[in-house]
Amino acid sequence: MIKTLLKQTKGYRLLSILCPLLIIIEVYMETQIPFVMSDMVDKGILGGAGTEYILLEGGKMVIMALVSLIAGAGAARVAAKAGMGFGSNLRNSIFAKIQDFSFANIDRFSTPSLITRMTTDVNTLQMGYTMVIRMFVRSPIMLIMAFSKAKAINTELAVVFAVAAPVMLILLGTIGALALPRFNRLMKKYDGLNASIQETLIGARVVKAFVRAKHEKDKFSASNDELRDASVFAEKLVILSGPIMQMTVYGCIISILWFGSNLVIEGTMAVSELTAFITYVNMILMSLMMISMIFVMATMSRASFTRIGEVIAEIPEINDDLADPELTVKNGDIDMVNVCFKYKKNGQKNVIDNINLHIKSGETVGIIGGTGSAKTTLVQMIPRLYDVTEGVVKVGGRPVSDYTLKNLRDAVAMVLQVNLLFTGTIEDNLRWGNENATEEEIVNACRIAQAHDFVASFPDGYKTELGQGGVNLSGGQKQRLCIARALLKSPKVLILDDSTSAVDTATDAKIREGFKNNHGDVTTLIVAQRISSVEHADKIIVLDDGKINAIGTHEELLGTNEIYTEVYKSQQEGGKE
Repeated sequence: MIKTLLKQTKGYRLLSILCPLLIIIEVYMETQIPFVMSDMVDKGILGGAGTEYILLEGGKMVIMALVSLIAGAGAARVAAKAGMGFGSNLRNSIFAKIQDFSFANIDRFSTPSLITRMTTDVNTLQMGYTMVIRMFVRSPIMLIMAFSKAKAINTELAVVFAVAAPVMLILLGTIGALALPRFNRLMKKYDGLNASIQETLIGARVVKAFVRAKHEKDKFSASNDELRDASVFAEKLVILSGPIMQMTVYGCIISILWFGSNLVIEGTMAVSELTAFITYVNMILMSLMMISMIFVMATMSRASFTRIGEVIAEIPEINDDLADPELTVKNGDIDMVNVCFKYKKNGQKNVIDNINLHIKSGETVGIIGGTGSAKTTLVQMIPRLYDVTEGVVKVGGRPVSDYTLKNLRDAVAMVLQVNLLFTGTIEDNLRWGNENATEEEIVNACRIAQAHDFVASFPDGYKTELGQGGVNLSGGQKQRLCIARALLKSPKVLILDDSTSAVDTATDAKIREGFKNNHGDVTTLIVAQRISSVEHADKIIVLDDGKINAIGTHEELLGTNEIYTEVYKSQQEGGKE
């Protein structure tokens, strides 16, 4: 994981190295000033070296201050730029990793949790990285340099810090160990809050339709209160580091003033030396305060580090490492041999159980069955959205694992149950099917999907801007655009997963007629609830509890298969009513 994080510094490594170098210059100059000032007081003022010496030493101090200021400002700018770049690279890496996840991988984390990790957790690590290359370098260097200067002035007084430092480090380490589990719980509360926000915004129309705004406000308020309480619980332990640091430092200052004053009275230490020593004490105080801040950020970053590490270390369940990149799908033949599937490998029951099936290229196949009969799960294994637990799925005569995911999914177009459109124009969304599609091809696909007429009725036509998820379209309109988008892929296999449920039966019939006339060579699988959507298919598969109950044409199944006949009669009677 540390190696992975170091890779995120690519493009910003020079800045990450330059920042500590500038800080070393800044701190060196800063720690030299009190020493020069003490020398100027001793020799120039008390020693009678004269005005020329005082001006010379004063000029040195001004130059040192300017160099320190320029180096410090440069370090701050460089650190900010390197930190932003690190955060940007990290977000890109996480997002790229998520794109390789299978459905099962995404289900394991949940969408709100992944969003939190890409935003809140990355921001925390970004601030942590900026602090590492700046304050984490500055504070120990200043501590060491200031301590060495103080020790050069008076060894006995410097021993005070040597005694206090180990005690302080032990206390801070104990607090950090106790705080980490609290910050882990805090980040989970962020996940819960994001889930509440996401769910409410996506379901805004349902919330308003059922007048449940108060309920959602109360639910959000509860999540927000839990987050607040978790934040207080985590941070009230960490903020103890501040008082511990201050007590340690102020105790050191009191001891130094006491012993130092006695040394001045005894005549073994000059006032200018004590003044310089106290200046170094203040520098040590500042460096210790920075260490305290670093400690707080490190504790928070460690929790975020773990959560991001879980995403980066996650191994995608579906990959094409062993696939032939040159192999393409030659036709739409589909074979399933002894196929079994379960969502969890340690699950007790198969969702799909011992499926054996052969579909010829160019056939139209209907898939019907009751709710929960695994219709969608069955077709999702064809483009490898899920991998089989047992058996083999073949497309074009070859196991799907032989193809790269790109080559396989380019040949298999799927219109999912949830019709998702993206922010942008209608044309932009359709080009997801083929980014190089001509205007004629786009219009032709929309005509087949019975979408052209309503798109043409919009003032801006295919340039009409869609809201997120296509909120300014009806369910049926979204379904037809999604079908057109799939057709633009010119696939070998077309899977329609209940994708005409929101259109009327007449439009459904026109869509099927368009498929027959324009894409007769494409293997078409139609998952449907309505018998009318599949009755003209070459064959119909009846699923029941993840198993094939029967296969046949509409005429063969009607009257011979109990499930199919029952569904048909209920829909016929419903239609008459």
